[in-house]
Amino acid sequence: MNVTIDPNSGFCFGVVYAIQMAEDELDETGKLYCLGDIVHNNMEVDRLKAKGLQIINHDDLANLHDCKVLIRAHGEPPSTYELALKNNIELIDASCPVVLKLQNRVKTSFEGIDNDAQIVIYGQPGHAEVNGLVGQTDGRAIVVFEEKDLDNIDYDKPVHFFSQTTKSTIGFEKMVRDIQERIVKHKGSLEDGDFITNDTLCRQVSNREPQLKRFATAYEVVVFVSGRKSSNGKALYAVCKNVNPDSYFVSSADEIEADWFNGKQTVGIAGATSTPMWLMEQVKEKIEQMAVLESH
Repeated sequence: MNVTIDPNSGFCFGVVYAIQMAEDELDETGKLYCLGDIVHNNMEVDRLKAKGLQIINHDDLANLHDCKVLIRAHGEPPSTYELALKNNIELIDASCPVVLKLQNRVKTSFEGIDNDAQIVIYGQPGHAEVNGLVGQTDGRAIVVFEEKDLDNIDYDKPVHFFSQTTKSTIGFEKMVRDIQERIVKHKGSLEDGDFITNDTLCRQVSNREPQLKRFATAYEVVVFVSGRKSSNGKALYAVCKNVNPDSYFVSSADEIEADWFNGKQTVGIAGATSTPMWLMEQVKEKIEQMAVLESH
């Protein structure tokens, strides 16, 4: 059996950067707090916990003083930095540069608009990156995740539209069309300034969709490896499943089932931006072991 790992899968550069910063500090001191899961993959989080990483939430942060805390790639709202300063907490800021640029664009847009305009963010409510973006607007941004959320927009007022960096290109473009259609339906036309669109998708993430479509169609079976908390993982798995019905989602090698490969000769392994390469290699090894047992 031919088992191949997608060379374009695995950690994006923002996650690589955050994990490297965490490991550097852990190698030096053996202890580091991290505000939220450093990556949406339980096995990678457990690996780093074994080295001394302690995952905390915002309530925990309020009770910490005189220590070091890692800000993960998703970024944080201004209130987190203010609290750290107050509690004498040294922040190791591993916010992804793409996210930081987006935060700055949202903040600049919010500060530059008049009182009537609205900041609208396409993203998953409660997601760490989205919370960081909303924080740039003093909590006033409107978050839209699905079509019904568009009812929360006031179509008499201008809309400045942004997106969480890891959303899909297809989803983003559909939201743009839906908002435009609602403005036209409400006002009769779309005038300059009614709807300002900012394409803030991370191309390293969004480009994976067409790459993954090509990869998934090249193999009889696709095993997609991701943590179950990863929104990026869910979206990319759906891409695989749409073009190859014999696609299966696993979070570890233990979840693989031998009957997926009956009569199959080619298997492709892919993963989310939060999936470590070592985990995809474990999955590959498990499938190859099953193939050897089957042949005997």
